[in-house]
Amino acid sequence: MLQTKLYTKNYTQLGGNYQLVLPFNLEMLIPEDDSVRLLSHILEGLNYEALYKAYSSTGRKPAVEPKVLFKVLTYAYMNNIYSSRKIESACKRDINFMWLLEGQKAPDHSTIARFRKDYLQECIDDLFYQMVQYLHNIQEIEFKNLFVDGTKIEANANRYTFVWRKAVNKNEAKMYEKIQACIAEINAFYEMDFKVSKETLLHDINNVLAYLKDKQQQEQIVFVQGIGKKKPKLQKFTEALQEFYARQEKYNAHNRLFKGRNSYSKTDPDATFMHMKDDHMRNAQLKPAYNVQIGVESEYITGVGIFQDRSDQATLIPLLKEMEYRLKARYKNVTADSGYESEENYLYLEKQDQTYYIKPQTYEQWKKRSFKRDISKRENMLYNPETDEYTCHNGKQLRVVGISHRTSATGYGSEITIYECEDCSDCSYKSRCTKARGNRRMQVSKTFVEKRQKSYENITTKERILLRINRSIQVEGAFGVLKNDYGFNRFLTRGKHNVKTEFMLLCLGYNVNKLHSKIQNGRIGKPLHQIKTA
Repeated sequence: MLQTKLYTKNYTQLGGNYQLVLPFNLEMLIPEDDSVRLLSHILEGLNYEALYKAYSSTGRKPAVEPKVLFKVLTYAYMNNIYSSRKIESACKRDINFMWLLEGQKAPDHSTIARFRKDYLQECIDDLFYQMVQYLHNIQEIEFKNLFVDGTKIEANANRYTFVWRKAVNKNEAKMYEKIQACIAEINAFYEMDFKVSKETLLHDINNVLAYLKDKQQQEQIVFVQGIGKKKPKLQKFTEALQEFYARQEKYNAHNRLFKGRNSYSKTDPDATFMHMKDDHMRNAQLKPAYNVQIGVESEYITGVGIFQDRSDQATLIPLLKEMEYRLKARYKNVTADSGYESEENYLYLEKQDQTYYIKPQTYEQWKKRSFKRDISKRENMLYNPETDEYTCHNGKQLRVVGISHRTSATGYGSEITIYECEDCSDCSYKSRCTKARGNRRMQVSKTFVEKRQKSYENITTKERILLRINRSIQVEGAFGVLKNDYGFNRFLTRGKHNVKTEFMLLCLGYNVNKLHSKIQNGRIGKPLHQIKTA
């Protein structure tokens, strides 16, 4: 009889008089200083109007109250639980998750995944920045010193499903030559004058195909298939053009997905292939990833941006604009590393009346003796602002010979002044100064040089060194916690919007954990780490 019971689905029939003794109120089992209590208190005070608008008013009632499910999801990310199946399991087994559910039935993994993907996407920005405003209201954030940095996090995509812009353009150009040759052959065979252009290629091919179809009907030509059957000339032309048409449609689809990028993944078209940091075997690889940007103040993440750019330069302005729009506040000081240095960023921050502390890209080189001895560097030449001339190591003058203009990938135009040495023919220092056959030429953006010098002066003042040190501690420390302590090195979802939802949930959990830690350790009201003196 016992053997038969082993095969039943109901294991209570196997016997055993064990009974779990629980209090009527589960709250007694949760410690008074547990972070789940702080989470519930903070999230209870948020406005969920945008979240409830995402639900249809005529649909069925949600399996779990949306506000409660948001609490559960945030608490899961606080505790490094990201999979919807693992969150479902925690709701059934973890007393803290049961407490957050307020007696409601544990949601299944599909409900959790659907909530994260379909409903939170509409309002996650609003909820995250409400949390930031809460931190401001309790005076943990002053909107004064913002520390910005970025990192690359691998996308949930196959690393071998890449599409390269250069390869697409190369193959498209080759195919265009074949199309022209095919059209020329058709014109010669039928004595026609068809033409194709890159701008209207699909339309032009359609016109030729329409002519060939009419020709087939007029001459009653039957297309043949199979081995050993000779195809008519008209059939060969038609099939060739149909193949070209299909390939061109494919190339057009690729170009639409690039959106200014040089690559994308077929598995997740929003992901760009980026150089990731070396692994333990020192193998730097190109992987589909997203460039994640955060702004940190007082150790809390106050701004989040998900970008497809491989570098950080073009991400600073969009991040600051989004933060200002959401928070209705503007930071006084912005501190970032050399990856954000550009003329456009300098001018934007100056226009916004924000003080910038961006380390110049050549900052570390300036300290070296080799740099100071390099006579080819502009910084080691004498400059006369009145005559707008540089004096080289040999005492020759580099004068203005022209002006050029450059446009960045973001559309920003800069003015470049071109200087040329008066005579380098008999200069004994020429080999150390330039590799040019003629006179030494030098291109300088005066605006960029001026703003770089101003930023250099900002970061080297004694009182501002504290901000540089805190940038390293706070924003790089935040990424260290998220990637190493939380183990978040790869997204679970696909698509830029879904990835942003996932990362903002992670940042919400991080902020609650940080506030909990500061309360328990008596560090409330301390926005900056002070420099330790011996």
